Amino acid sequence: MKNILGRKQSIKNGDWLKAMENIGDLISKAELEKKVSATVQEIQRVTTGKKAAYAWSAGKDSIVLGNICEMAGVCECMIGVCNLEYPEFMTWIMEHRPDHLEVINTGQDMEWLVKHPGMLFPQNSKVAARWFAIVQHRAQAQYYKEHGLDMILLGRRRADGNYCGKGGDIYTDGKGVTRYSPLAGWKHEEILGYIHYFNLPIPPIYGWKNGYLCGTHPWPARQWTKSVQNAWQEIYDIEPDIVRKAAERIESAKQYLKTFD
Repeated sequence: MKNILGRKQSIKNGDWLKAMENIGDLISKAELEKKVSATVQEIQRVTTGKKAAYAWSAGKDSIVLGNICEMAGVCECMIGVCNLEYPEFMTWIMEHRPDHLEVINTGQDMEWLVKHPGMLFPQNSKVAARWFAIVQHRAQAQYYKEHGLDMILLGRRRADGNYCGKGGDIYTDGKGVTRYSPLAGWKHEEILGYIHYFNLPIPPIYGWKNGYLCGTHPWPARQWTKSVQNAWQEIYDIEPDIVRKAAERIESAKQYLKTFD
């Protein structure tokens, strides 16, 4: 395997696209199958005798995770969403959802966003992390408790700079939720290779501007925009109605639409 992609934070979106176009030259199917076999066996070892499920976000890592978990016999899964998702993205989720997916809506909507203006278009990692906490993590904790799980499997990887555990790939948070990241050691090229060789569909987000940098997210959590006006421009290019509806309540969206006058 050839590693041409480093830490996610230092990779340009074009680098992701180029790697995906040339993935057959970066990793062979035989190499990938060996990695998959080892990961399936490890998941089976860790989850044997435990009630486990996986978290699916419809992002590239969770799509690979879900496919491998199903091979390993872990089929129950969940996704956390809110009322501020891109309509096209939600349509894709409903069309490609795993068979045993439970959708948990944490309820953030336009009314909530108006009351929390600092959450609009994060310009630092702290605010971006807050989005994950109030949507994905909250939904995971709810699902974990309601289903009496022993652990929930995530698609987190260290190559993305994600915390996967101290001295291992499992940790339990302060709320008693045990999270296991079986893909923690996977490289970017291995994720892209899996999608390529197993012919897995990926959501439209990856075809949008900075799709690989932004990943899956509610539209107000969009990052890498440099400015609020740029953010509205990018969202308008994706789904104009989102901006039009936002302009009824949010002044910056209203000001952006005035540029068309």
